[in-house]
Amino acid sequence: MNTISIADARTIEEVLSFNKLINELKQAFTDALITTPARHHYDYLNPVEKIDSSLLLMPSWKSDSHLGVKLVTVSPNNYKYKLPSIQGLYILFDAVKGTPLMLLDAQELTARRTASSSALASTFLSRKDSETLLMVGTGMLAPYLIEAHATVRRYKRILIWGRNRDKAQSVCDVLNPKMDVQITSVEDLEKGIKQADVVSCATLSATPLILGTWLKPGQHIDLVGAYKPDMREADDALMLKSKLYVDTPMALKETGDLLIPTTKGILDSNDIRGDLFQLCQKTRKGREKKEEITVFKSVGHALEDLVAAKMVYDVHC
Repeated sequence: MNTISIADARTIEEVLSFNKLINELKQAFTDALITTPARHHYDYLNPVEKIDSSLLLMPSWKSDSHLGVKLVTVSPNNYKYKLPSIQGLYILFDAVKGTPLMLLDAQELTARRTASSSALASTFLSRKDSETLLMVGTGMLAPYLIEAHATVRRYKRILIWGRNRDKAQSVCDVLNPKMDVQITSVEDLEKGIKQADVVSCATLSATPLILGTWLKPGQHIDLVGAYKPDMREADDALMLKSKLYVDTPMALKETGDLLIPTTKGILDSNDIRGDLFQLCQKTRKGREKKEEITVFKSVGHALEDLVAAKMVYDVHC
């Protein structure tokens, strides 16, 4: 067996600039030769923490090129151990010969492709003249989402809200030296949302944080967290007053933001206006009117991991 290359977080960061990754993902979502089966999602009892953890297996391949699979664990209480909630590995193979080629840090890979997918959706769904971005949540994904969204829109200000004000300020302190826009924390979530043109939310909330009554015409809402059927970041009122888009139809089954209102009969599959495949292929339209409210709900897609891993492999091998 050939020696397997290893790409750590720093290597991945050096290769996957948001601008390049967003462009590559846009092309990949139009590529009919990429096959991505439904991912395997297993919740398992964590008796020490008395809360379920999750194991995800996410394969994707292009038969004449590369194959990859991501193995990821999600442990919601890892903040207590000063560890990220999402950890794992990505294995890239030669799809023709079946040879393992590269082992990649899944945490960095996932963060960059997740943020880039949200930014890609924003190019179709947010107003081009958007000036204020609000980040809801202060976890690992927050800085990535802010940088990715700022790649596709020229924001004049960026706001950050978190349950812990000190954590929100810490994200500001990390990003302010790196970005040309002023970033500040806010204490009142409702006021922050009413100021924002784009709201990106990445939390592990079990109950809605963003309420439909707070929204104003023309906003775009990017929902990244709430990855389980019993988690929610947005309430029913928000969903009902918005044009809804997803990264993949699996979102209807995997996230409480869609599954709960669907189960209650408030929404059905016809309320989903399109997904990233359809937006990139231009078979479905994104924003059509300045005043409409749009929502993008992502649960992650293994195609994104494959694209990102191949970009790293092509540069370093």
